[in-house]
Amino acid sequence: MSLQIIKKVQKHLNEEKADGWLLYDFHGMNDLAHQVLEIPAEHMTTRRFFYWIPNKGKCIKIVHAIEQGVLDKWPGEKRVYNSWQGLEEILKSALKGAKKVAMEYSPKNQIPYNSKVDGGTIDLIRSFGTEVVSSANFLPYFTAVLTKEQISSHLRAAKGIDQIAEETWKWIFRNLDKKITEYDAQQHILKLMEKMGFMTEGDPIVAVGKNSADPHYDCTMKPARMKRGDFILLDLWCKEKGEKTVFADITRVGVAAEKPTPKQEKIFSIVRQAQKSVVELIKKRLSQKKAIFGYEADDQARGIIEKAGYGKFFTHRTGHSIEVHLHGSGTHLDNLEMHDVRKLLRGTCFSVEPGIYLPGEFGVRLEHDVLIHLDGKVEVTGGEELSIRCLSD
Repeated sequence: MSLQIIKKVQKHLNEEKADGWLLYDFHGMNDLAHQVLEIPAEHMTTRRFFYWIPNKGKCIKIVHAIEQGVLDKWPGEKRVYNSWQGLEEILKSALKGAKKVAMEYSPKNQIPYNSKVDGGTIDLIRSFGTEVVSSANFLPYFTAVLTKEQISSHLRAAKGIDQIAEETWKWIFRNLDKKITEYDAQQHILKLMEKMGFMTEGDPIVAVGKNSADPHYDCTMKPARMKRGDFILLDLWCKEKGEKTVFADITRVGVAAEKPTPKQEKIFSIVRQAQKSVVELIKKRLSQKKAIFGYEADDQARGIIEKAGYGKFFTHRTGHSIEVHLHGSGTHLDNLEMHDVRKLLRGTCFSVEPGIYLPGEFGVRLEHDVLIHLDGKVEVTGGEELSIRCLSD
């Protein structure tokens, strides 16, 4: 398996016209290197290691004397150091002749999710007369493209999170007269996740009224009571327990009333139109066998919201990569927080979650996930919010 990965890496390196990929980590700072090299979470890595994959020829493993086994499952010559002087000599020798070396580096920190190697290490590699370039264009093929098993785990999580959201609405509406709070609803969601065998990264968001206009509202500080007539936003995410399972992430909105107000309906309609248009664009491009880039998907949603006159109230990107981590290393639907020029790849998953947030009033965010199957089929997962949930449903 490792040899197949090396061959695939070398193919991408030649396409990128790079002389090699230098994977580096110290104390787990580069979790992407750990993912690529399949280093178990429990494996001790307290010293610097490097794995050099040239665009052709044999790999080189550079490891510390007291952690010599960290890369043993990977092919290549092992070179052991114990002093900083020794490390620099080994690195200089290993990279001899290499003019362009890819690392988890992002020029001007354009894509922070790929910026994992510290500036000092970049300086060290450059001191050998080598240009350091970003691995961002090909890294997702090894971290964000999902296996068939991972796709299945995402689909199970997406089905489960949709069920949890449905049950939570029922629970909220049943208990409105019992002085429940945002925190009570949040804890109900967490209990359902545990019952269904899911895990999460951080706690779900439950926000009432004006609190829903804060995209990352934290209800644990001073939770508001949930009352009849309230506008309510639920943002929840989970995955099956395990290192290689994949998240699902959705956001729903509702009102503790028989029907929403005209303004709530209007804002919902604009956000829903923006969300649908992104999926339609992705499907169209892929059906035409054309590339679709992260920034383009963001522009699509943002353009609709701006045209409706609410552009300044859409304060975050349109979506994020989803994989073993909730916010993954693949392409993000983003031309606001960062200019993501990477393509959306087959076998990847990401959220589509435009929003409009009106300070002091309410906020609408609609989120489902999109899975591009390995055969190019585009599937919306986690269910779709077709209308504002209300008591009369």
